[in-house]
Amino acid sequence: MTQSRNYRLVHGGGDESEIPHVLVVGGGYLGMHTAKRLERKLGPGEARITVVDPNSYMTYQPFLPELAAGSISPRHAVVPLRKVLKRTRVLNGRVIRIDHAGRTVDFEPNEGDPYQISYDHIVMAAGAISRTLPIPGLAESGIGIKTVEEAAYLRNHVLEQLNIADSTDDLEVRRKALNFVFVGGGFAGAEAIGELEDLARDATRIYSSIGIDDLRFYLIEAADKIFPEVGPEVGTKSMNQFKQRGIDVRLSTFLESAVDGHIKLSDGTEFDAGTLVWTAGVKPSPVLQASDLPLGAKGHADTSEYLTINGVENAFAGGDSAQVPDGNGGFYPPNAQNAVRQAPVLADNVIAALRGKEMKPYRHTNLGAVAGLGLHKGAAQLFGKIKLTGRPAWYAHRAYHLFAVPTFNRKLRVLADWTLGLLLRRDFTALPEMGEPHQAFEEAANPQVANGQLLRRAS
Repeated sequence: MTQSRNYRLVHGGGDESEIPHVLVVGGGYLGMHTAKRLERKLGPGEARITVVDPNSYMTYQPFLPELAAGSISPRHAVVPLRKVLKRTRVLNGRVIRIDHAGRTVDFEPNEGDPYQISYDHIVMAAGAISRTLPIPGLAESGIGIKTVEEAAYLRNHVLEQLNIADSTDDLEVRRKALNFVFVGGGFAGAEAIGELEDLARDATRIYSSIGIDDLRFYLIEAADKIFPEVGPEVGTKSMNQFKQRGIDVRLSTFLESAVDGHIKLSDGTEFDAGTLVWTAGVKPSPVLQASDLPLGAKGHADTSEYLTINGVENAFAGGDSAQVPDGNGGFYPPNAQNAVRQAPVLADNVIAALRGKEMKPYRHTNLGAVAGLGLHKGAAQLFGKIKLTGRPAWYAHRAYHLFAVPTFNRKLRVLADWTLGLLLRRDFTALPEMGEPHQAFEEAANPQVANGQLLRRAS
């Protein structure tokens, strides 16, 4: 059973029941910047603003591959929502159902019983989650790279595989540990394998029994090309550079099974791998399916050029959870570039709706794409004409994202990470226990369980 709950507006005044309530579902780049602009442009008492997100921070997702490679500290890739949003109520939990007709959502806090929140205007900025397929063993063996926690775990996991290989005389265990499989050759997959192969390659210098030639990196892509976001010319150059680095690129190939780490590919190849990274696309947040909001064919919010949701009033959407028409019969790609530019338009249109003013359409010309593929390695296509690879593309990648990452505080911290990375060698410390920090205490508190585990490992 749900209950209604009212919130006081920080720095607000008057009768709160008379103040319009703007609910922002999602505290990512789009949600955070929309709320921040609403704070700045709305007067006191003009609206109450609430942001709902499971996390207390915004993640700058373009930094996740570099985070996984250890070039950026995990804390420097996130921005605390409550520090940035001064007049917004931040609720940590999940919206599990949206009743737009009744202007309510069912909210499930991270701790405690669910309850209802009423609103007047809703902004869908819930983002996307990994799109998986019913492949045997994928859920048990696969690792995503959509969150800070996944990226940090992946770094520790890759380095721990090198530790495993260096510490055993079992050739099968060693071979499995040194096989790394990445499924998905789009932007996320290319950046992830580029950064982590560079990390592992650099790390081999501290292992007496592991050489660069012992590493096996596989990039599995169902299409006939990789990296379509940077265009065919740069994509082909990037693929050739991957091959020169020893990365085995398999095009028009599918992952068929990964049970117990045993990889089966559609071309008939089979081998064991200690690492399976899944980057084969994303899908809109499932909260959209648990709503009465109009959706497009792929489950995105069906959005107009004004970032309003078609067919209903006082509902807005953008980013990964929306299909926004580009004016040419298609839709803008749900990438960080568009989320950055949609936020001010979305916020201004919410304000226009509150004030009864005219809204403005979202228009944006693609600026291109930049990607980091390891230290001093990159790929970029700028303004449709400038095509870069190698070190120039790497500089373009870092310059753009240093400009785009929110807050001056985070810009300085990221710049410090990068500067130290130029002056000092990488840190190859693996902390795999961070994924299960309670395990050591549990074994100490239950010695019989711990002894049983040791005996099973020994046998």
